[in-house]
Amino acid sequence: MRKIIHIDMDCFYAAVETRQNPHLQGKPIAVGGRPENRGVVATCNYEARKFGIHSAMPMAQAIKKCPHLILLPVNMSLYRQVSKNLQAMFRQYTNLVQPLSLDEAFLDVSDCQQCQGSATLIARKIRQ
Repeated sequence: MRKIIHIDMDCFYAAVETRQNPHLQGKPIAVGGRPENRGVVATCNYEARKFGIHSAMPMAQAIKKCPHLILLPVNMSLYRQVSKNLQAMFRQYTNLVQPLSLDEAFLDVSDCQQCQGSATLIARKIRQ
């Protein structure tokens, strides 16, 4: 029987930004284009979602919903590097890693001996 773990990191860009800038913790943030350039929200954190903000929403509309929203530009080089680091961590468990995007991947841990070979325990370890 195959053991496959699906990794999908919520609010990836916003989570990376918060990790890089701890003072953003607990504040509503949106990553995306500038409102004056008709930019849209690429992603936002859960604090921003409480105001009804979501991906693909025009940034100007997001600001109307949450005037104290912190706007951050997309930093693809940072997100790529973090994703690369995460994939290297995944490969500590298996070489059978199928990335779907920067924040999503499938891991085939069928032959992994770590964590007593338990996909559930491996997933918990990765989550930590």
